[in-house]
Amino acid sequence: MSFGEIITWPFAKLMVWLYNLTGNYGLALIFFALAVNLIMTPFMAKSKKSMMRSSRLQPRIQELQRRHEGNPQKLNAEMQKLYQEEGINPMSGCLWSLIPFPILIALYSVVRQPLTRMMFVARDFVTTLQDYYVSHGLYELASGRASAYQEIELAKLNHANWSALTTDLAGKLDPNLFDLDFSFLGLNLGDQPQWNFFAKTDWSDPHVWGPAFGLFLIPFISAGLSWLSMKISSATNPTTGDAQSQATMNTMNMMMPLMSVWICFVMPAAMGIYWIANSVFGMVRDYLLTKKYKAELDAEDAVKAAERAERDAEMEAKKAEYERLKAEGKTPLNANTSKKKLQASEKQKLDERKAALDRADRAARRERLGIKEAEKPASQVGNRRFARGRAYVPDRFSNPENAEAATLAAAAASEDAAAIDEDVLEETVLPDAAAENAAVEAPAEESTDTRETEQE
Repeated sequence: MSFGEIITWPFAKLMVWLYNLTGNYGLALIFFALAVNLIMTPFMAKSKKSMMRSSRLQPRIQELQRRHEGNPQKLNAEMQKLYQEEGINPMSGCLWSLIPFPILIALYSVVRQPLTRMMFVARDFVTTLQDYYVSHGLYELASGRASAYQEIELAKLNHANWSALTTDLAGKLDPNLFDLDFSFLGLNLGDQPQWNFFAKTDWSDPHVWGPAFGLFLIPFISAGLSWLSMKISSATNPTTGDAQSQATMNTMNMMMPLMSVWICFVMPAAMGIYWIANSVFGMVRDYLLTKKYKAELDAEDAVKAAERAERDAEMEAKKAEYERLKAEGKTPLNANTSKKKLQASEKQKLDERKAALDRADRAARRERLGIKEAEKPASQVGNRRFARGRAYVPDRFSNPENAEAATLAAAAASEDAAAIDEDVLEETVLPDAAAENAAVEAPAEESTDTRETEQE
């Protein structure tokens, strides 16, 4: 058995079993398409679910494209991260959609070579059949492209002359040979549709032009159903990508049906019947899978939305708690904070406490010496006395009648005043502190002089 026969063996056995079961070649092809669709359903279901998930990510993908416009490297990284989080493989849909093509090629081999690839008749016996029909004037040997479908012609001759064949070659028949009838709904599925049958057919006999017209319609029915199937699939799974990707997909949706028209005209009509049945079953499968996974993905999205809302609420609660602790000065220590940052933070707190003690001590000394604190102007921010301007008047809009006079007064009062409050405090506090120290040291010196006098 050759490599090609090994590849086509399971498809051939399935076709023979279905033909024996139904007794009709066309029904065998339809059930073959059904069997292929059932076998492919688990794989196509995975592809379908991935495509539906990808289509639901479109808003987030568009947001990433807007956010990282002009930075394709960052965009690709973010999209890969998004696909990983959602468990999506962008290539899975393309991979599984390519599997039907090898099946189609294997089926074509079975249809084109019904003797050697479907019945597994020995090639020597095919030569015996050729010689038998040539000797009876029923068959002419062909060469080149004309010989591509010679086994179909021989199989049709076998069906038409089965009684004579089994009698004349009684001792030479291959045990795998059986009577194969290509007829289906009045059509011979072993024949090729003719695009120019209008000019060749006998219009006076409906038994002649009827089957020819039926074969002529098969490529167009196949193309129409193929286009409809892709249209439905595109409607339930919007194209993900930019405008160029969508234009490419639309072009493919138009080219594939046109290619199927050409293929059905150059192949036996059996391939067109298979393509029609495959499109019908594919649409049914697509509808059922869409309905199933839409409900599942809606439930998943609801769960994810609830989880996101819970996380957001938890983050808001943590943020509010952190702000409360921060206001109370009880913020927890971050375990990831470096030693250098901790030292800097401790030093800052120490400096703040020292500065607060210095201010308190300074205010106490002012109070003991009877020095009144200078009133801070309304324009002061922090230690900058005129941050809002030297002529700032807070009620200039609410009290416009007195605004001009108040502005002039504020400007005059601040004309010779220092801009930094700290400097003003230092200039007033230091003499007061010196005076206070002198007042404290004077009694001490007096007591020393008194002791010295008493000693003398």
